[in-house]
Formats: sequence, C-alpha cells, structure tokens
Amino acid sequence: MADLSVRACRLADVSGLAQVQLRAWEDSGLPGRPDRSQVERAWERAVLAPPSPRHRVLVALAGDVVTGGAATVPAGDPDLHHPTDAEVVLLVVDPAHRRHGHGSRLLAAAVELMRRDGDVLAVAWVPARDDQTRQFLQSAGWGPDGAHRTTAPDDGSDAVRWLRLATDLTEETT
Repeated sequence: MADLSVRACRLADVSGLAQVQLRAWEDSGLPGRPDRSQVERAWERAVLAPPSPRHRVLVALAGDVVTGGAATVPAGDPDLHHPTDAEVVLLVVDPAHRRHGHGSRLLAAAVELMRRDGDVLAVAWVPARDDQTRQFLQSAGWGPDGAHRTTAPDDGSDAVRWLRLATDLTEETT
C-alpha cells in the first residue's frame, strides 16, 4: 500500500494538482474546461505568493503522486463579513483515486488549519447537481445554509446553479 498523506502544496506539486483538478472537472460534467496552463499558473501563484497566511493549498498524496487538493481562503461572500469566516474554494480528488480516504484527509486537514486560524464558520460552494460532493460534505457535518448562485460560463454553455454548504468549526463534527 502506498504511503497516504496530506501536506502543504509545494511548487513541485503544482502540475499534479492541475492535472487532478482538470480530470475532476471533466468527470463532473461542468461546462467550460479550464486551460491547463492557466490553472498551473494560478496554483503556482497561490503556492509562491499567497495573499494572506489564511490562504492555503493542500495536496493529498499516494506516495509521491498527487491524488487530490484543497484550498482555503478567508470567506468573501458579502453576507459573510465576519473575520472568522473561511471558505473551502477547492476540494477535489482525482476520479481514479476516489474512495481511498483522500477527500476525508484533505477536509480534515483543511478544517484543522481553519480552526487553528480561529475561524468559526466555514463554507463551500457545490454545484447543485453534484450529489456526490454534497453528500460527502453533509456526512462530515456540513449543511446547506440557504445561499445559492448561478454562474454562466464564458463559452455560452448552460448556466450552473451552486449551493453553499456551511459548518460550525467550533463543533467537532467535521
């Protein structure tokens, strides 16, 4: 069995994280596949020059293979204006590596870092039709908070409806 772990993303992990994100994007059926070079550049910037100490990128590993990633930031939604609100902006596992605990390890590590930062609420936006991710988060103690939004991709494809899930980080449910 490969050594399974989660750690802070390093520059050497950026290409692997971008590959995982793009494979997961394709698997999700979401429109408008992102450009690989743009995704890699964005992760490189996030790793080399995060805007704040609360901006973090984590990777899940099987040995030295990147199998998933998570990113957390201070929450930016207008209705979440408390300085101790945080957001999981990425929680992704390579479709070929799902059901091996990578998502659970990533989420647990992200939650632990947010708690260490003193965050008391965490949110994550999930496509409304992504039952798998929504059910995964709900099994970890996250739930819909009533917020939703719709995004229209630049390529003219169908709009995507998103639901926001939240969890109280002061409770030990996640």
